[in-house]
Amino acid sequence: MACSRGAVLIALASALYLLPTEVFYRAFTFHSHRPAGSMEKNLQLVRNIVPPLIAEKHKGQDGKIGIIGGSAEYTGAPYFAAITGLKVGADLSHVFCVKDAAPVIKSYNPDIIVHPVLDLCSAVEDVERWLPAIHTMVIGPGLGRDENVLQNTKSIIEQCKLRGIPIVIDADGLWVIVEEPSVIHGYAKAILTPNVVEFTRLYNAVLKSPVDASDHQGMLLQLSQALGNVTIVQKGQKDLISDGATVLVCSQEGSGRRCGGQGDLLSGSLGVLAHWAFVAGKEKLDGLNPTLVAAFGACALTRQCNYQAFQKHRRSMTTSDMIAEISTAFQKLFES
Repeated sequence: MACSRGAVLIALASALYLLPTEVFYRAFTFHSHRPAGSMEKNLQLVRNIVPPLIAEKHKGQDGKIGIIGGSAEYTGAPYFAAITGLKVGADLSHVFCVKDAAPVIKSYNPDIIVHPVLDLCSAVEDVERWLPAIHTMVIGPGLGRDENVLQNTKSIIEQCKLRGIPIVIDADGLWVIVEEPSVIHGYAKAILTPNVVEFTRLYNAVLKSPVDASDHQGMLLQLSQALGNVTIVQKGQKDLISDGATVLVCSQEGSGRRCGGQGDLLSGSLGVLAHWAFVAGKEKLDGLNPTLVAAFGACALTRQCNYQAFQKHRRSMTTSDMIAEISTAFQKLFES
């Protein structure tokens, strides 16, 4: 046994010795990194994907997003994500929620299309019928932890993957991935948006080891690669975005106010920007993954909304105040 193991080690060492330097470098170099100085360059890439507003367009062309979420306890989160999608520029916004949440969500705003199906036995089939009319699916805002709803959500993710629909997964949608990482493994059109606690939970579940708080970028790269290079937005003091090969840093100024619901604004805007990025064409993306450009835009926009709302409301700022800033924040970042 010892002789056999020694022979294997000798063979491996010999193989590595014979590898060309360039091949060895590629095998063990994990990422390129755009420093904070690239903020303006990355913002320009987002501007490149924003579709022009022209009279020849028809309803739905600039985006039809779906939200999987909304429980009896959490009705605000899916509303925040859905209304953000509309205010960023989507033409239609659907919320697929549990039956008890539907009347409440409908009462917030008549612009949102609400489907009370998520806790039904027919939930997967009911959502599946709408998938041809959905460009991007945002999964998780206000979802809750009901086991039947989570199982339905898992099946809906599978249906979205079969159709090549971009998926943004946030909040309790990430719990589905914690329980079964294979659900999203290797899906190139997936974007996960964990906060600090959710990232740690995901990292522990997938890599079976604790997070090194001194190496945020390294941990992010490892997790993305372990999930088959899905894109991850690690929200924090600076937002780190990676597809396992490249790391973008969004350091757009925000504020110290951390009221609940800001992640829903990010996921809703990301749903729209993901659609725009995938239809924009490679020539507008400077070689970057569409998911990276979309995620950078959503992070920058959320932070700008936070900054503007905080200047007006200070400690009393809420996510509703941030949503009121979307129009001017979007114009400042992407249309000025």
